[in-house]
This record gives sequence, structure tokens and C-alpha cells, in this order.
Amino acid sequence: MAKNDVSLSVIKRLPRYYRFLGEMKKAGLQRISSSELSKRMGFTASQIRQDLNCFGGFGQQGYGYNVSQLYAEIGKILGVNKKAKTVLIGAGNLGRAVAAHMSFEERGFNLIGIFDRNEALAGQLVRGLPIRHIGGLYDFCRENAPTVAVLCIPSDNAAEVTEELVRLGVKGFWNFTHYDIAANYPGVAVENVHLSDSLMTLSYHLNNL
Repeated sequence: MAKNDVSLSVIKRLPRYYRFLGEMKKAGLQRISSSELSKRMGFTASQIRQDLNCFGGFGQQGYGYNVSQLYAEIGKILGVNKKAKTVLIGAGNLGRAVAAHMSFEERGFNLIGIFDRNEALAGQLVRGLPIRHIGGLYDFCRENAPTVAVLCIPSDNAAEVTEELVRLGVKGFWNFTHYDIAANYPGVAVENVHLSDSLMTLSYHLNNL
């Protein structure tokens, strides 16, 4: 199956496979069957086999899956070895938390710059990187050619910033705003993170226990 034909639901399960396999690898587990993997992950064995068959299978009948090999293969599929140059826009509470606590390098990204409109923040260090004023974004991007941006800014400012970033060659967005990047720039990759939506989903589940 061509990668472009893989469903979004399968793609969204890959990070979970990667995380569980990483934990098994650290625990010294060498191989695992699809039925054993299903008990750990909460997926059916059939679903696991179908998901992995989208990318070639990787298992051997009667043996199961080599944990280290499958972990490495899913890592390649996810591109965690690529280390895409990344800038983060917005160094408020959310932006600082994302920058400080997200293990970008372990997930395929290299955070190289942090920007904010507040001149008073310029020069402060977050994750060892100085916060830069947004006015220097153009020159920084021209010099360093990032391909990914993390947006932790008010939605009112997102359209203008996104337009400039796309013009500067950014092709992927981790979007914490409510601005609809995908609708306006269909040629870029977007992963939206709506924390309020997630919290309201939790509220729904609590009220339907």
C-alpha cells in the first residue's frame, strides 16, 4: 500500500505503537506476538496486523515481532530520525512550557529558534535558546531555513504569522491556535492541538460514565 493511501486513523496510532515498543525495548523484551501486543495496547490483534501491513508487515508467523526492529521501523516511518529544523512562535506560558518540556529531538525535530512580539522577553533563555523578537523572524529563517513552526500565539495573529512562515519555506505546523491553516494553505502539513476541545471531550466522558 502506498503511504498516501494509509488512513489517518492508522497514522495516528503509530506514535502509540512507537511509545509502547520503546517501553518494551527498555524493559529488555526481545520479541512479542500480535496477541500479546494487543493486550498491552488495547487494540485487537487483527487491528495491529492490519495497521502494520500498511507498511510491510514486519512480523513472522510463529515468531511474532522483533521489538527492537519494529521500534526502529516505526521510527523511520514517523521520521523521528529526520530532525527537522523548527521554530516556535509565542513565548508566553504555553509556548515556554512546550519549548521546555517537549522532547523535540526524540520525535523528529530540532528546535532552533523561539520568537515573541514582547520586546521585554528578548534575550531570556528557554531550553538554552534565547527568545528573539518576532521582527527578526525573516532574517533568521532566511539564514537557517526551518521547515516546521510551532504556533503558540493568539489566533488573531496567526494568519499574518502563518503567511510569512509559508512564504519563508515552512512546510509543517504544530498549531495550538484556532486558525485554520489547512484550509488556507492546503499544500502544508498541519497538526492541530486544541486543548480546550480535549478538555470538553473529557467533560463529555465524565458526564456519560
